[in-house]
Amino acid sequence: MQFRDLQKQYQVLKKDMDAEIQQVLTQANFISGSQVSELEEMLADYVGVKHCVTCANGTDALSLALMVWDIGPGDAVFVPDFTFFSTGEVVAARGAVPIFVDVDADSFNMDAASLERAVLKVQEEGRLKPRVVAPVDLFGCPADYDQLLPIAKKYNLLVLEDGAQGFGGNLHGKKNCSFGDISTTSFFPAKPLGCYGDGGAVFTDNDEWAQLLKSYRIHGKGDNKYDNVRIGLNSRLDTLQAAILKVKLKAFAGYELADVNAAADKYTARLKDIVKVPEIPEGYYSSWAQYTIQLKDEEQRNGLQAYLKGKNIPSMIYYPKAMHRQEAFAGLDTQKTELEITEALCRTVLSLPLHPYMEDAEIAEVCDAVTAFVKG
Repeated sequence: MQFRDLQKQYQVLKKDMDAEIQQVLTQANFISGSQVSELEEMLADYVGVKHCVTCANGTDALSLALMVWDIGPGDAVFVPDFTFFSTGEVVAARGAVPIFVDVDADSFNMDAASLERAVLKVQEEGRLKPRVVAPVDLFGCPADYDQLLPIAKKYNLLVLEDGAQGFGGNLHGKKNCSFGDISTTSFFPAKPLGCYGDGGAVFTDNDEWAQLLKSYRIHGKGDNKYDNVRIGLNSRLDTLQAAILKVKLKAFAGYELADVNAAADKYTARLKDIVKVPEIPEGYYSSWAQYTIQLKDEEQRNGLQAYLKGKNIPSMIYYPKAMHRQEAFAGLDTQKTELEITEALCRTVLSLPLHPYMEDAEIAEVCDAVTAFVKG
C-alpha cells in the first residue's frame, strides 16, 4: 500500500503524460518553454485570479511574496505554529520575525482569537511592526478566512495565503489560493496537485506585484535577463514540470478532487466512532492533502503507528514538533500567546494513506487495523 500512490496515477495518465513529455524533449526548450505560460493561464483561470507566476518550489513562492512587499528587519509576520517549517523559515530568512499563532483543534488551521492576541501583544511591546499574516490551508482545508480577513483588515496586515497543501479546496465556493493579497502553492509530488520534482506558483490580482514577481524570480531582471534592476532569485519552473502539471491539472479538476473526497468520506464513516477524525466545517471543501486522525495521547499515537507499520500500512506524523520549538528560531522571540492546541496536536496526530486512486479494500484494511488497535 502506498501513502499517496503516484505510480498508479502515472499508469492512468500515462498516454497523455508521455505525449506531453515527449513534446518537450523533441522541442528541447527546457527553460521557459511555451508550456509554462500555458500552465500559468490554466492555473489562474482555475483559481479565479488575474495572475499566476510559477516558480521553482513552494518555499520560493513564499519568499517571492515577501520580497515584493519588502518584508525585512523590524517586521512581524504571523504564522500558524502547527505547519511545515518553510512558512516561518522564509520570514526569518528575510530578517523579519515569525510570530507563531495557535490553531483550532478541529480544523488544524490558524485560530483567529490567538492571532488577534498575538497582534495586540506585538503592538504593545512596540519592537516590531505587524506587517503580514500568513494563514496556511493545512491538509487541504481552507483557513478560517471569514474570521481572519477582518482581523487582517482591522490591523492593516497584508494577507499571504500559504496554499501549499490547499490547492483545489474552497470556502463558500471561492477557491484556495485566491484569499490572500498574494497566495502561493507548491507542486511537490505528494501535494494534491504535484509535479515530478519541485515546483511552485504565486497568485495575485495586483498587476504591479505580478510584474515584480516575474522580475524577482529571474535574478531581478528588467527588460531582459541581462538587465538586472533588483536582487532576485533563480526560481523558474522547468518546462518539463509545466507539461506534467498541464496533464495532472485536467485530471485533478476532472475527477481526482471528487474521488479523494469520496475516499475521505469513507474513512470518516468507518472511523468517526473509533478516533477523532478531521472535521470539515459547513461551507468548506478540502483537497485532502492529508487525512489526519487524533489519538488520546502520544503513547497511543506511537503505538498505532508501530502497529500499522507491522501490517505494512504506511502512516506519517504531520507534525511532531511545534514551530516555536524549532532550534532554528531560537532567540527570535517568536511566542506572544499560548500555543497549547499545537502542543497537544504534535503529540496526538497521525496521517493515514489517502489519494484519489485508493480502492475500497485498501480503506477497509486501514480502518480495520486502526479499529483493532484502538479497541484492543
